[in-house]
Amino acid sequence: MADYPSHLVRTHHLFDGSEITLRPIRPDDAALEQEFVRGLSEDSRYNRFMGQLRELAPRKLQYLTEIDYERHMALIATARKEGHEVQVGVARYVVVPNSSSCEFAITVADAWQGTGTAGILMLALMDVARNAGLKTMVGYVLSSNHKMLKFCRQLGFEFHRDEAGGDTIHVVKNLLGYQ
Repeated sequence: MADYPSHLVRTHHLFDGSEITLRPIRPDDAALEQEFVRGLSEDSRYNRFMGQLRELAPRKLQYLTEIDYERHMALIATARKEGHEVQVGVARYVVVPNSSSCEFAITVADAWQGTGTAGILMLALMDVARNAGLKTMVGYVLSSNHKMLKFCRQLGFEFHRDEAGGDTIHVVKNLLGYQ
């Protein structure tokens, strides 16, 4: 596992002036990640995990927090609430084996949607991916997830319908043309 990439820790101001910190996730963030997922609405959890769940199983939680920072990167957005750090969003990518592509996922807490958090997370994640030598970022979005499809369109992703007629849309972003 690579050393913790502390150079990626950044503070950002949202549209309303409030402050968030973006940083790579750490293994000791397991409780923070679990609480974040528990706090999502049923719709947000379904849109992210494409299934119903209330919380993350121990192995899934370990997979999401114990990453190598090379083939698997996750940036979390945190804010201070009553003196404690709370997770308000996460964006991650996993490198597609034997390729220069990565698959991304992003989730923002319901109360933080529309604040600019998602844009900050995705732009930072795309920068990290491009700096790691990745050329393409891909994702699979439920066709019913209109907010996410609009977000991907705003970021310049191309859309490809599932050939098999499934309920997901394959989104693709060339990272080389992005600055």
